[in-house]
Amino acid sequence: MTSPQKYDVIIIGAGQAGLPLSIALAKAGRKTAIIEREHVGGTCINEGCTPTKTMVASARVAYLAKRAKDYGVKTGEVRVDMEMVRQRKRKIVEEFRTSSEGRIERAEGLDWLKGEARFSSRDTVEVKLNGGGQVALTAPIIIINTGGRPYIPPVEGLDKVRILDSTSIMELGELPERLLVLGGGYTGLEFGQMFRRFGSQVTVVHRGERLMGKEDPDVADEVAKILREDGIEILLQTETVRADQDGDGTIRLTVRTPGDERVLEGSHLLVAVGRTPNTDGLNLEATGVWTDERGYIPANERLETNVPGIYAVGDVNGGPAFTHISYDDFRILRTSLIEGGNATTRGRMVPYTMFIDPQLGRVGLSETQAREEGRKVRVAKIGMDYIARALEVGESRGFLKAVVNADTGQILGVAALGIEGGEIMAMFQVAMMGNLPFTTLRDAVFSHPTLAESMNTLLSALGD
Repeated sequence: MTSPQKYDVIIIGAGQAGLPLSIALAKAGRKTAIIEREHVGGTCINEGCTPTKTMVASARVAYLAKRAKDYGVKTGEVRVDMEMVRQRKRKIVEEFRTSSEGRIERAEGLDWLKGEARFSSRDTVEVKLNGGGQVALTAPIIIINTGGRPYIPPVEGLDKVRILDSTSIMELGELPERLLVLGGGYTGLEFGQMFRRFGSQVTVVHRGERLMGKEDPDVADEVAKILREDGIEILLQTETVRADQDGDGTIRLTVRTPGDERVLEGSHLLVAVGRTPNTDGLNLEATGVWTDERGYIPANERLETNVPGIYAVGDVNGGPAFTHISYDDFRILRTSLIEGGNATTRGRMVPYTMFIDPQLGRVGLSETQAREEGRKVRVAKIGMDYIARALEVGESRGFLKAVVNADTGQILGVAALGIEGGEIMAMFQVAMMGNLPFTTLRDAVFSHPTLAESMNTLLSALGD
């Protein structure tokens, strides 16, 4: 290699934080290099939000088509063409990815290197180029945005079984006859319901007492009820002991339930038990940057690691693994590095939506969290079957729940498990950002019949 090329900033990873930050830095006159080993756009565009929600949409159409008679509509047999579902997904992903690549290519003062990055010292990064060869870069500021990948647990025999993860399952050209899902978190449940609606038999295996351990028990129980109504078998408090595969491709999971040990058979196995950070190949030892026991890079409220001038953004820092949080990380560093401001993650709201159907939108404190913190709260809760709009469109499963400070009337948190739950949640979030008391929403005049007026109905349950 020749002498390192000098830059003002090096960004490793073109995800939802690194990509816009690289363009903003270059536009501000900073000589910037961005390194990406695979696809621009990160998990969101390529393996996460965009492809999964595209396929969720196809699954919902199949679900509604099968329910057509509920609306007085006669249809024939509903069949799903998985190859067409896959091609639709690929087309949308390619459009998003191409758009992102174009933004990089048009940015003046920004160099895009396609390859694998590895530190050789505190301020020097070596890049093994995908096209062959190797180059070295150096900069006083380095931003790590390498994201994560699916985690494969140490289950006996799992390494000898043909498994799917959250990326490879979206490339299936055929419909699994019987899909086993290892993991009852957000990813496993979204895919489980999706493939059930496509026509697969689905069994979800989860170690916890309830699905989605971070949610209130009533929320988790209602989600389980909805999925079971859709025909999904859910096994709780169930540990996977070992896995094996027959010569004909049949996969067997030996699982231990509270009552006994049993063997599950499936044609396909999705492993969705979490993610692990992409830090193992960075040679962080050369920089002095710390990682935790799972390999994540801790960062302070300004997103700086323990080494000044090296930052960790997006999923790799172990914070909330959501695209909108990664993008907000970009905004924080843009403020700090370009605008001379003092933005931090302190007090940042972390809304999220699980795209099962009906959706679960969540923001702020859950009831459990609020009570564990010793807060004095009032809780309002109504079923979606109290909402006129939900009844009119035949989508009345789930409920709305708000946690309110008993002394001030401020909304502390909301769970919206219902049709367009993510959108309903966002309306509450705006009110929370504006510090509006619950009475403002309770007494507001919203158009009828809309989902927005569910805020009237829910908060009226609190009285004055």
